[in-house]
Amino acid sequence: MTLLTIDWSSVGLKIAQLLLSLSILVILHEFGHFITARIFKCRVEKFYLFFDPWFSIFKKKVGDTEYGIGWLPLGGYVKISGMVDESMDTEQMKQPAQPWEFRSKPAWQRLIIMIGGVAVNVLLAFIIYAMIMFVWGEKEIKTDSMKNGIAFNDPLFYDLGFKNGDNIVAVDGQKIDNYYDVLKKVLVVDKNVTVIRDGKETVLPMPVNLIGKLIEKRKKSETPIISPRVPVVVLGLEASAPVTQAGLKLGDRILTVDGQACDFRDQFEKIMEKKKKGDPVQLTVKRGDSALSISSLIFEDGRVGFKSPVLEQQFDSLGVFDYQVKKYSFLASIPAGISRAGDELAFYVEQFNKILHPSTGAIKGVGGFKSMASVFPGNGWDWEHFWTITAFFSIVLAFMNLLPIPALDGGHVLFTLIEMITGRKPSEKFLEYAQIVGMVLLLGLMLYANGNDWFGWGK
Repeated sequence: MTLLTIDWSSVGLKIAQLLLSLSILVILHEFGHFITARIFKCRVEKFYLFFDPWFSIFKKKVGDTEYGIGWLPLGGYVKISGMVDESMDTEQMKQPAQPWEFRSKPAWQRLIIMIGGVAVNVLLAFIIYAMIMFVWGEKEIKTDSMKNGIAFNDPLFYDLGFKNGDNIVAVDGQKIDNYYDVLKKVLVVDKNVTVIRDGKETVLPMPVNLIGKLIEKRKKSETPIISPRVPVVVLGLEASAPVTQAGLKLGDRILTVDGQACDFRDQFEKIMEKKKKGDPVQLTVKRGDSALSISSLIFEDGRVGFKSPVLEQQFDSLGVFDYQVKKYSFLASIPAGISRAGDELAFYVEQFNKILHPSTGAIKGVGGFKSMASVFPGNGWDWEHFWTITAFFSIVLAFMNLLPIPALDGGHVLFTLIEMITGRKPSEKFLEYAQIVGMVLLLGLMLYANGNDWFGWGK
């Protein structure tokens, strides 16, 4: 029965965006290794998008390098001659080192080749964020302009002491000026959140496992867990809707439903959830300076029959809050993009730190491809959203690849740095065993992450 309710067009759109995003990141990451290897005259035997065990979808040899697309979309790789990597080509390593092989190059050259992929990912994030600033600008809702505060769309917040209408202005004593930063800051809170309630500051202590609870909620629903608290204003009407026939007009603001106050959308939706299809409804609306009563019915499918604002610009024009888009020139977008990439990296490092502490419950947020696909919109292709997510994934890919785990770039970097400090190169046999251990760890992590997506192993 559940399968019948899945919006497969939405799922397909999310998957398509994920595949495109990962393809861009993987190709450019591997190109970082490829180009540095070629600069130092290393032979590159393979350059593949996705893995190709047993067979490949496409391959073509150009010079010494075979370029191809594998069938297993778990990443990609370049096979550099004379390097212990995921190909585990131990036969080649038994032969005497050749001048074009990775292992014959000085340690500093091997180090540059190893960090080439990460460097490209970091540079890519800078470029994407800069172009986002240049093309779409930087969006901001001033927290001190939010007259109605925030609507908390999950009972968890009420248990923590929040109330609809609270305005979150600081986390752990650090002021938040932009509403778009609120949820990110709350996710990594350590001690408390400061809100403005009825004109007064109130400090709410937060539990250590808040991030785990929030992640669990977000996995169960795509509804935003917080949103600006906004009034219900009629901006669109269906001609056939009973409320239209009953006299509802564009610009009307809903004040009550069946005598219950609903100055804001969260109140309106809560009341309407209890209504049955086809039920009568009594609305009180504000039109100009007058309050009018309108009697109507609900559509058989549960709809009321009017549309209210959903875009930030619409609420800005209604005076609900101050929405701004800061535009950047091409030159100004470069430092702005670098600054944003730094902020996103700091945010991810804070999340990663939470994962390392079991008491936070952040381990529940470790997800695989399903989680990654879920962050893309499923109701249409939004290039701004796509590039924003891709830039963040690029930051994550760079950070994760620098972790000192064998089989990752960071593991190779660690061994090379030790060699440069001690003057002693690890044996090929040691590197082979380390590669095997690293691959087992990575496969285990991948299995856990995707199992957590589908079966909730992190609970």
